[in-house]
Amino acid sequence: MRVIFLGICLAFASCNNALDKTMTESFYSHKIKTLDGKDFDLSSLKGKKLLIVNVASKCGFTPQYQQLEELYQQHKYSGFEILAFPCNDFGKQEAGTHQEIETFCQVNYGVKFTIFEKVRVKGYNKHPLYEWLTNKNKNGKKNVTVIWNFQKFLIDEEGQWVDYLLPTTSPKSKKIERWINS
Repeated sequence: MRVIFLGICLAFASCNNALDKTMTESFYSHKIKTLDGKDFDLSSLKGKKLLIVNVASKCGFTPQYQQLEELYQQHKYSGFEILAFPCNDFGKQEAGTHQEIETFCQVNYGVKFTIFEKVRVKGYNKHPLYEWLTNKNKNGKKNVTVIWNFQKFLIDEEGQWVDYLLPTTSPKSKKIERWINS
């Protein structure tokens, strides 16, 4: 009887430890790399609203770079940032090197918001940040599948997952504008 009781106690403690880890994992605990390979600590963005988007240079939604830049210029001084993550997961639409991606974004769209390293947003080797964005056990809100390039995630000033928007949603949509201004 003692052995069974001890086993139950150990199992309960193990579950509590797993739950504690899930509950303490925060958006701000992630460290990522910029497109030029520099370490970037997401905790430096505390107090800002964030729009996170997976991007690609050869996608039908690529013109959204222009709208993203306009949105960034309009709100960058009011506690708002855009975090763009090049991704080659969909139709191999971002096959370029980091330098090619940076040049493309500068020449074609004059992008000033931060572009991060190319990442996987689905499947095997999914980037830990995207694991957090898409997994309810990590973000505390919802399971989401990234379905294509230019899918967007909204993170509030406290690092809490707010919502996601499909690739077809314009960065200049009323929903995003209302959220930024709320």
